[in-house]
Amino acid sequence: MKQAIFLFHTSTSALRAEKLLKRLGLTVKLVPTPRQLSSDCGIALEIAPGQAREGLARIAQAGIEATLHETGI
Repeated sequence: MKQAIFLFHTSTSALRAEKLLKRLGLTVKLVPTPRQLSSDCGIALEIAPGQAREGLARIAQAGIEATLHETGI
């Protein structure tokens, strides 16, 4: 199963990104950060894989630092 997750340095950034992307109509969900990906912040943001690139661009435009990780087939 394909999965796209945004990682953040702070939980505040994760919450700001969630609010922004939901307002834009993108499908996102706050999830615990998978340990194998990072230990910086305990909150990550899962997004529909087909919306990941648009989400990353919108987050960057808003000045929020995030890293996109895509996994699966």
